[in-house]
Amino acid sequence: MIIPFQRNLMTLFTPGRNVWNVDRAERAKVLIDAAPYFGALREALKKARHTVFVIGWDINSRVPLVGESGCAEDGYPEPFCEFLCALIKERPNLQINILLWDFSVLYSTEREIFPALSLGWKMPERIQLCLDDALPLGSAHHQKIVVIDDCLAFSGGLDITHRRWDTCEHDFDNPKRKDTAGKPYRPFHDVQMMVDGPAAKRIGELARIRWKRATLESVHDVRECSDCWPEAIEADFRNIDIGISLTQPRYDQIPEQDEVEQLFLDSVALAERTIYIENQFLTRLNVAERIAERMREKPELEAIFIAPHTHESWIEARTMRIGRIAFRKIFDAPDLENRVRFLYPKVVCGENVTDTMVHSKVMIIDDVFLRVGSANLNNRSMGTDTECDLSIEAADDETRAVIAHLRDTLLAEHCGVTAKDIAASLKETHSLLKTADTLTARGHSLCPVEDGEPDPKEIAAAVTAVADPERTVGIETFITHLMGERVPYRHISHSIQVAIGCLIVIALVLAWRYTPLSELTDPDTLRSHAVAVAESYWGPVLVIGVFVAAGFVLFPLTILIAVTAGAFGPWLGLIYAAAGAVASSLTTYLVGARVGKSALRKFVGPRLNRVTRRVAEKGVLAVAAVRLVPVAPFTVVNLVAGASGIRFTDFLIGTALGLLPGLIVLSSLGNQIFRVLADPSVADVFLFIALVVGWVCLSFGLQLFVTRIRGARA
Repeated sequence: MIIPFQRNLMTLFTPGRNVWNVDRAERAKVLIDAAPYFGALREALKKARHTVFVIGWDINSRVPLVGESGCAEDGYPEPFCEFLCALIKERPNLQINILLWDFSVLYSTEREIFPALSLGWKMPERIQLCLDDALPLGSAHHQKIVVIDDCLAFSGGLDITHRRWDTCEHDFDNPKRKDTAGKPYRPFHDVQMMVDGPAAKRIGELARIRWKRATLESVHDVRECSDCWPEAIEADFRNIDIGISLTQPRYDQIPEQDEVEQLFLDSVALAERTIYIENQFLTRLNVAERIAERMREKPELEAIFIAPHTHESWIEARTMRIGRIAFRKIFDAPDLENRVRFLYPKVVCGENVTDTMVHSKVMIIDDVFLRVGSANLNNRSMGTDTECDLSIEAADDETRAVIAHLRDTLLAEHCGVTAKDIAASLKETHSLLKTADTLTARGHSLCPVEDGEPDPKEIAAAVTAVADPERTVGIETFITHLMGERVPYRHISHSIQVAIGCLIVIALVLAWRYTPLSELTDPDTLRSHAVAVAESYWGPVLVIGVFVAAGFVLFPLTILIAVTAGAFGPWLGLIYAAAGAVASSLTTYLVGARVGKSALRKFVGPRLNRVTRRVAEKGVLAVAAVRLVPVAPFTVVNLVAGASGIRFTDFLIGTALGLLPGLIVLSSLGNQIFRVLADPSVADVFLFIALVVGWVCLSFGLQLFVTRIRGARA
């Protein structure tokens, strides 16, 4: 619910409403584009002595961390991972903590493969990587933060990853603008803010909160703060208050925070003449409505939105493009349309044409308000993903002059001119729109965005509900859509994953029977192979061996149990699957006991603490509880149990008790799969569906049961 805003006469910022905290920065600098940011970050990291936090939506170990020259000139390696390793070798007291969103498979093609290996396994012990999944299903960690010794912090729209580096010139064919595979990419624009003093220490507090939620580890504050500010960089602001606004979705016992959205809505009240916005996504309609309302209140007010030319991926084209069409439509009224522009940066070189990818999240109102952050102007950033924005409100003429200059600099970059050219045009035309429409040089200009016609509402609504939801997507939301009722909120994401797995299994069974896949998988042939294995003298031994081998590659235990039941029948399948599961668990338990917790942590990462906490009681009930409601993959639990020193008999008994309910249901389910494939009678299909539902209910019930017991103990 949006609370009516009553502005504090002294300041826009209201902690608990539109900012998390307000803290003083002795110095603050707006770093425009990745080359200046990477260069400043490199220099600052070389001054680190105690603790560094690197928090990102995406991080690439091979990206060159270099400044505007495009190469390292200090003797240290260029690739990010190698650069950090070199620093660690020189500084015996330095600890580096890297927190990376445990990203959705939808983004796997855009990311570095196996980040836990490339960023974690390669690095020294004092560089810790954690894949952070401490958030609701469907949410993303979207904050882009670096904190150095609690004395310097960076926050904005830039991750330390590939396809980000570019200079402010955004030349058409900069030969140094290549990704980690050596492929060139189009110009890229983004913005980061750098702050020191108490503001940096406060962002360090946020980093520690995130780290503890993800790893269950506390990191001590840095007591001896040094000056990590890069010497070659002149501050834009001095002794300035920084408003820190967050988005945090509700998760477990963590309350929701929506300061990012509230500040968007509240800050519009400051606007008198100009609103300048750069943003990758524009879909949040209530913000558009608030700006339109203010423009009607102030007839002289103009607004410019700088955005990407197009949304390229299939999902973005059917969510963010459709949302942007609706966002723009709010300004189609006769009294507004001539005072608003939606523009993209165009780059021409001879007969070649491209556009600059706008990834920045900037808002500048007149010369009184500046905002730089990670939050897009879309639904996700307002309530679903984690975000962090930094803002400055001018309290004197000097600050106002700096904010106006930064706006002019950003606009000049897109038009290919200088900030002085923008300032001169504004003085002459008294119009931000006329200035953006007319100034152009070096092949750079701002052109109108054309989004075309929207997709059918049914398609757009279905995709948007997942890709750009206003709030987190959980099992309760799914049930609400089906039943038309609202249900209480609970965190039961493991049950959701089980349900999704069941739906996939059902879909595969139907696909094998009624699609061309049936030609690839003949039921008679499949059954004959299964019978051959079952009748083989070595069949039981082979099954147990497969279970043990599969445990070392983290192959899903549920699939093995179902296939074993399908091959041997429900009763023998149950016995063999139980023997295989126990053999696999004991083998990996012994491996964990052998290698120890420290070596295991190197492979699994700091998230090992979550599993260790659950089995810390070292008893039968603890092991059984973890089996009933797994907090990590089957093999990881086994390794942790061995490394944690749980007694062998407790582990064995607890494993047997915890696996038994699932073994019984999955054995029946697996046997039924073959009957559905070979002779799919109506009765068999309904029985199969009933078993699937039973599996879901069992998992769901156990999740709630264990959660209530833990809650009662707490």
